[in-house]
Amino acid sequence: MMKRLLLYPFLLAVLLSPLPVSAALSGQDIVQRVEDLLWGQTSEGQYEMRITTPHWQRTLELQVWMERPEKTFIRILSPAKEAGTGSLRIGSEMWNYLPKVERTIKIPPSMMLQPWMGSDFTNDDLVKESSIVNDYSHALVAEEKQEGEVIYRIESIPKPDAAVVWGKLVYEVRRDDLMPLRLSYYDERGRLIKVLSFSEVREMGGRTLPTRWEMRPVAKPENSTVIRLREVRFDIPLDRKIFTLRNLRRGKP
Repeated sequence: MMKRLLLYPFLLAVLLSPLPVSAALSGQDIVQRVEDLLWGQTSEGQYEMRITTPHWQRTLELQVWMERPEKTFIRILSPAKEAGTGSLRIGSEMWNYLPKVERTIKIPPSMMLQPWMGSDFTNDDLVKESSIVNDYSHALVAEEKQEGEVIYRIESIPKPDAAVVWGKLVYEVRRDDLMPLRLSYYDERGRLIKVLSFSEVREMGGRTLPTRWEMRPVAKPENSTVIRLREVRFDIPLDRKIFTLRNLRRGKP
């Protein structure tokens, strides 16, 4: 009887203690949390994009509005020769506006894998036409130790009816705080095409998140595109007029 009485507090502590994160969260849960952290339900902010190749380098200042999962608007603020250029995505449709020729171009689905403004980010990457959360099935396939930290590895496979451009995505996320570290992109043949790395974690917009995102293509290791978050606000009301062709053709913020 005495042994049972001594055992009860121990059993109670085990039952009431929180489950390990891996037991409490699925791959779907982790990807959802990461995407919510990076984008929120709505967001508006200023970003710097630096594109580097062996032959040239240029820097773009961007203003971005997003209303997930349906709408994205991007306006280039500088340099002056490209200021006013914009991209608008509503659902599965996307348009680019070129102020120099005052022309609006509709981007067909076949061009969603094309580079956006010569960067290593595609049209799809920037305007988020594909929804990682909704268009893929997510599986937590491994917990790995990297440099003393436990990292979740989540593999995301396209759903059968999803119109997506990647054959597989792999997120690497830190277990302790669910901070994204890397996102790897694979084609339909399973070949690694490029890797997006996240770093420089700090507080911005009322949350702690990585503020430096670097995309590197595997076939061109000397190329890179780095996005830095300069200022961002999350989960705020956005004017519906932002996400219109009329606003796109204004050619200014």
